[in-house]
Amino acid sequence: MQNKTLTERVFHAVCFEGIALIITAPLFAWLMGRTVFQMGMLAIVLSTTAMLWNMIYNAIFDRLWPSNRVKRTAKVRIFHALGFEGGFILIGLTLVMITLGVSVKTAFIMEIGFFIFFLPYTYIYNLAYDSLRERFMKRKAKKVAMAFAENHDK
Repeated sequence: MQNKTLTERVFHAVCFEGIALIITAPLFAWLMGRTVFQMGMLAIVLSTTAMLWNMIYNAIFDRLWPSNRVKRTAKVRIFHALGFEGGFILIGLTLVMITLGVSVKTAFIMEIGFFIFFLPYTYIYNLAYDSLRERFMKRKAKKVAMAFAENHDK
């Protein structure tokens, strides 16, 4: 399978964060008794940071476990999701404390909530993305092959 370009990595991250933002901002505002604005701002800060972390983490993951050499089994996908979310908890804890002015304990509880949401979300999103990408790449390769064949038949 073809390597991912920077443009594709940005597309992957923006879609991941955009869908998550639509779900989490109102949900966590309701759960935390905060305004949608407060949680929306926190979600945007976390989302932007997570997007950067996503691109960095996935580039490292793809280099260490390239999809053309390592089959993306459920075990590999679970490892991927745990690694991403575990790293992001460390980053997010500080951001939650600063943005909402809450204690380490409250920030940690919120991070656990985000983790509970994002762990299955990360798994499902990447499974769907990879599946759609594979179909797209196969269709693209087929069109290139057909165009090549047409040009050589003339």
